[in-house]
Amino acid sequence: MSDMPGPLVIIGGAEDKQGECRILREFMRLGGDRHAHVLVMTVATELPVEVGMEYVDVFRRLGAADVRTFDVSHRNAANTDSAVQFIEDATCIFFTGGDQMRITKLLGGTRVDAALHNALARGVPLGGTSAGASMMSSTMIVDGEGETNPRIAVVDMAPGMEFLDGVVIDQHFAQRGRLGRLVSAVAQYPHHLGLGIDEDTAIVVENGVFRVMGRGAVSVVDAGGVTYSNLEAVESDEALCLCGIQLHILPQGYGFHLRDRRPITDWKAYQSEAARS
Repeated sequence: MSDMPGPLVIIGGAEDKQGECRILREFMRLGGDRHAHVLVMTVATELPVEVGMEYVDVFRRLGAADVRTFDVSHRNAANTDSAVQFIEDATCIFFTGGDQMRITKLLGGTRVDAALHNALARGVPLGGTSAGASMMSSTMIVDGEGETNPRIAVVDMAPGMEFLDGVVIDQHFAQRGRLGRLVSAVAQYPHHLGLGIDEDTAIVVENGVFRVMGRGAVSVVDAGGVTYSNLEAVESDEALCLCGIQLHILPQGYGFHLRDRRPITDWKAYQSEAARS
């Protein structure tokens, strides 16, 4: 598990942008609240102007000191001095939804990639929704079937941006019936935890622990203690058998120790204990 200090705000998509905007408000608070300089990264979407302006309007309405958008349409743009400066000037950086493969293909290994990791190491919050959530992990789900039983063929995997090690993240989770594909992913990568995040729901990750906020829940799939699997014996489209797999369902007010692989059932008590230590 990475020891990078910067908080991550990882959203399952379709977060509230019209009402109280609790998740986006929390992201902005972590980045300085009314002193926040928000950078909206639209690299995942093919509609950067429209999507970018939607978030500009939201963060301005929430009172951010400055909101800017930054799009990358080719890798050369991610290796310029001006692109790196955009990252260095931001107090919080937010990735919109779209296609997570666009993020890794256009940013992976570039100077912007390095600048983002340096920003996180300095404590700059990084946020992402939908595709911007999936790409946070070192191994990400690229595509796959929903509302199906676990099979190898139902999920496609690829390297992510490596902001959070040791997990595989799926989004729009309950709404699109994605438990089967997340279990399929974790069956192939049992050293990773599977995190399925519902819409208008987020995890806030700091120091190897996450807390849940929003109106849905986060499903944590842990295959570390599996006692039996037929993974090596089946064809890619045949049903998987997994025995001993763990599933935790965590709504707002609960949390999880990523290193220890255990839930936190009393977040306020955990906070008090952490403050004393």
